[in-house]
Amino acid sequence: MAKHSAARDARDPEDGARRGKPAAAAKAGGARPAASAAPSLDQLIHERMRLGIVSALAVNASLTFNELKALLEATDGNLSVHARRLEDAGYVTCEKSFEGRMPRTEYRLTAAGRRALERYLDHMEALIQATRER
Repeated sequence: MAKHSAARDARDPEDGARRGKPAAAAKAGGARPAASAAPSLDQLIHERMRLGIVSALAVNASLTFNELKALLEATDGNLSVHARRLEDAGYVTCEKSFEGRMPRTEYRLTAAGRRALERYLDHMEALIQATRER
């Protein structure tokens, strides 16, 4: 189990930091340091599944768990874990209800989530532009 946790810390620095580990230890594991003058990407959104969730919600007023699952071709567990991370960060809201006897989970992008996505896209556009200028 310790091996799995160390691998996860190397992939996602925020996980290590949240568990009380120093940021340097969380970033260990072969990750290249970013240039000190350049801002770093929002790692919360940069992860593929979370970027998919936020992007899908940016163009839809709301989506249910099953709609997101089908759209992103995700498993229940994978989608649930990533949606929870976004919810904990305040980027999405989750509303649970019932339709008859069937549970219904609906997600919406928050204003903070939209701002974070816009910052992320701006950063990516700047990186693309800088790369093309070289």
